[in-house]
Amino acid sequence: MARALGLVDRADELEVAASALRDRFDSAFWCEEIPSYALALDGNKRPCQVRTSNAGHALFAGIALPERAATVAATLMSEGSFGGWGIRTLNADEVRYNPMSYHNGSVWPHDNALIALGFAKYGFKLEAARLFEATFAASTSQDQQRLPELFCGFLRRRQRGPTAYPLPARPRPRLRQRPLRCWLPVWDWKCRQRPTRSS
Repeated sequence: MARALGLVDRADELEVAASALRDRFDSAFWCEEIPSYALALDGNKRPCQVRTSNAGHALFAGIALPERAATVAATLMSEGSFGGWGIRTLNADEVRYNPMSYHNGSVWPHDNALIALGFAKYGFKLEAARLFEATFAASTSQDQQRLPELFCGFLRRRQRGPTAYPLPARPRPRLRQRPLRCWLPVWDWKCRQRPTRSS
């Protein structure tokens, strides 16, 4: 933004700061053992080595190092994380995994939309397309094709839609349109504002 405004020196400063932040993030959060970015740091600044969908947000935000991106994508699309309806909030091999839990194994369509954008940003169009297909297929089994806020993270089975979350889960207004953004990176569509009419 600074560069677009002609603030070249400020833009250079921000790019240097962003690069340093990316390096610090990678140093603090990368876990070769998972292999992915940690969920968090504990009170002693040690990484919590838990495989979650949160790592996909590092791709969406662009803070993931390019050399880590393929590994992060592979972990997110592994059998433990991707169950056919989308990427689970928590990998099925983790101790606290529960496919009926709100945060520990369910699938959030808006979460997957952000991850799909992250995949596309780093060039993983096939993975982004798989997430779009999963989200679209899930929508066909919903009333009026309206995606819920989340659904259970059970494996996808033929002739059956995703298992509904036990409690009502209507998406909040800010989340309703995010899954649709999966379309944009998969086919390189661009949003363009209509020209405003002069009064």
